[in-house]
Amino acid sequence: MGRKQRDSRKEFFETVEVRPRAILIGVQTRGQERPEVEEHLDEMAQLATTDGMDVVGRVIQGRARPDPATFLGSGKVEEVMVLAEEQKADWLLFDDELTPGQQRNLEKQAKVKVMDRTGLILDIFAMRARTREARTQVELAQHEYMLPRLTGLWTHFTRQKGGTRTRGGEGESQLEIDRRIVKARIAALKRELGRIGRQAETRLRGHDGFFRVALVGYTNAGKSSLLNALTRAGVIAEDKLFATLDATTRRWSLATGRDALLTDTVGFIRKLPHQLVASFRSTLAEAAEADLLLHVVDLSHPAWAEHMAETRSVLTEIGAGDRPEIVVFNKVDRPEAQTRLEQAQEDEPGCVPVSAASGEGLKDLRAVVEAQVAGPPREGVVHLAAQDRGRLSEIYRRVRVVKVEDDPDGGLQVTVHGPPGELVALGVAVSPLDEAPEAFQAAAYREHLPDSDIPGSSAP
Repeated sequence: MGRKQRDSRKEFFETVEVRPRAILIGVQTRGQERPEVEEHLDEMAQLATTDGMDVVGRVIQGRARPDPATFLGSGKVEEVMVLAEEQKADWLLFDDELTPGQQRNLEKQAKVKVMDRTGLILDIFAMRARTREARTQVELAQHEYMLPRLTGLWTHFTRQKGGTRTRGGEGESQLEIDRRIVKARIAALKRELGRIGRQAETRLRGHDGFFRVALVGYTNAGKSSLLNALTRAGVIAEDKLFATLDATTRRWSLATGRDALLTDTVGFIRKLPHQLVASFRSTLAEAAEADLLLHVVDLSHPAWAEHMAETRSVLTEIGAGDRPEIVVFNKVDRPEAQTRLEQAQEDEPGCVPVSAASGEGLKDLRAVVEAQVAGPPREGVVHLAAQDRGRLSEIYRRVRVVKVEDDPDGGLQVTVHGPPGELVALGVAVSPLDEAPEAFQAAAYREHLPDSDIPGSSAP
């Protein structure tokens, strides 16, 4: 081999990224089935890949409950140590959140770095955050997670260059960060998020004249793809977990001549770290303040029902559990989804099957939203506090006012009659589509939508 060829090989291997090697670990506790634990580890493997790791093995132990000292039993810890040495593993990734003591004990015994599911998700969020708000939210979540784990934790937050890591130096220099400094940083980040939140509230007030629709759902369900298909937004839509962290809003022209605002929100995931839910509350407010939620579900995924339950749990936690919801079963062009569609439609009356990729069902989806905005008129009561009496003229512009009565507290009770979408926008509770009259369903509105308005339509 000539010197020039040897030099080129040396240059090649010096520039190839060496990806960390990881072993996935889960515990099958009492009441769990093995396939459920396997499916959870499959998702962990996706998370690890998203975070730039190669998965080289997985271990599952059946236990009534995790060991309080090492999460796994002593014999299984030894087995993991042997496997880690054989596979030259850099990381042990646990599917559940470890206590600070469990993490320290495992790292001491296994001589391998340990990260739990929460730490892994935080690491991914740190890589994906782009805007000032998202970076601040992720950093706050990292610090709150780190506070009880100061010793030895900073290594995985500084494993990759860039991102939003707050560090006073690489690796071991961070071990000197004490609790007082971290608490001070948490306080500063909360103040910064407070300022950002007030700016967001001002921005949201600018949306008051629009009917607001939020895309919510499990990560990688296809929300960004659906936003692109309905509005030609051109946002990033990758087949990856957490491809989108920042809320993206686009104007959506409806056939009634009225525009709605369609917002793509951050995806949810099972065991979503509570630090992230708290930190991202201002971003998730887009869902809590929406007039209508489009709950996007990847029907081709075997755990689609669990994904729906997890999404609804988080929505309830952020105060959006009472929002009108339309379930949108996405990716129905895939064979796996076709086999589940009939049962899924029975389980979720009023759902809309679509494929954001092929355009299938998008016309029906628009028709259902049209029905929510401009369906059969209903009657309701708008409660105005004393300081909000000035909104009465806006109410007269948007709906028919039946009567106005004084409240004992100096406010007004305004009985109104108008389209469901207008009532929702004014704060009147309107039942979701599956509880509405038959005339309120998509079929009554589909004929008003020209095919050329629907991306993916076969019309010229």
